[in-house]
Amino acid sequence: MTATTSRPSPATTPGGDAARRSDKRVLLAAPRGYCAGVDRAVIAVEKALEQYGAPVYVRKEIVHNKYVVRTLEKKGAIFVEETEEVPEGSIVIFSAHGVAPVVHEEAAERKLATIDATCPLVTKVHKEAVRFAQDDYDILLIGHDGHEEVIGTSGEAPDHITLVDGPDDVKNVEVRDESKVVWLSQTTLSVDETMETVDALKERFPQLISPPSDDICYATQNRQIAVKQMGAEAELVIVVGSKNSSNSVRLVEVALGAGAKDAHLIDFAEEADEAWLEGVTTVGVTSGASVPEILVQGVLDWLAERGYADVEVVTAAEESITFSLPKELRRDLRAEAAATAEK
Repeated sequence: MTATTSRPSPATTPGGDAARRSDKRVLLAAPRGYCAGVDRAVIAVEKALEQYGAPVYVRKEIVHNKYVVRTLEKKGAIFVEETEEVPEGSIVIFSAHGVAPVVHEEAAERKLATIDATCPLVTKVHKEAVRFAQDDYDILLIGHDGHEEVIGTSGEAPDHITLVDGPDDVKNVEVRDESKVVWLSQTTLSVDETMETVDALKERFPQLISPPSDDICYATQNRQIAVKQMGAEAELVIVVGSKNSSNSVRLVEVALGAGAKDAHLIDFAEEADEAWLEGVTTVGVTSGASVPEILVQGVLDWLAERGYADVEVVTAAEESITFSLPKELRRDLRAEAAATAEK
């Protein structure tokens, strides 16, 4: 634990009666919340609205968080499930989870102006899939069936990719040539479960090749490491995040695996249940990679009102990675800046 902050405890009298102070505490994970890819995607929607005005269409949720989607809707973003729902000639933004090549083709057919907010780390996996497919490898993609990122990656090389949804799915895998097999993964998985799946695959296919670099993103790994540190001490872990956020769901699983007796995923503080706090001295708090800090603050306030006012920050890593905006916005923003300078 590298830092400690504290709030005035509701249990402390104005005179500072130490005997009335609670021994209850909160362990607050760091890093938590927005990763670079999410930050980039959300800013892309905001900048597009500023640049072009409302409405701007977004295919799927830009990131998997209810609060973020609602906030952007209020600013003029319209979220749709499929490209065909976007009026011809409009602007559409592709979400941080990435899309298959066929989606780009659909957009071109409808004469849509596209802004691709795919996380660069997801794009890296797409490029790996294309390269290995060109070399005629069977690609075993570790991920969750139906997740948008998996759908997008699979679309890059559908004839070469087989989805492996966890260790129990390994027995179902068939390949053409055991000497030409590689594994890739969804970027938001549990590190431990992914490696368990990889180990099972290697037992079946000893010549299995690993990707050139780890596919699970740095932010997912860092948040899981912090939760492991908290889980060893916290009886209860509260993860702020939406139910359709893969990395947020994984944080609950990691917390329980690390020793926490109880763990819950909530979008907002009002979803928390006081019954969870019964007999609990230490509460761990973290948030998924698509969660704005205001939602975490709401949970901290909720806990403080119930006697958990002392907050200790558990730091697992320092993050300084940033990604530039999608090239379409960079180009237009440069043109706008140049036009402004000429006035």
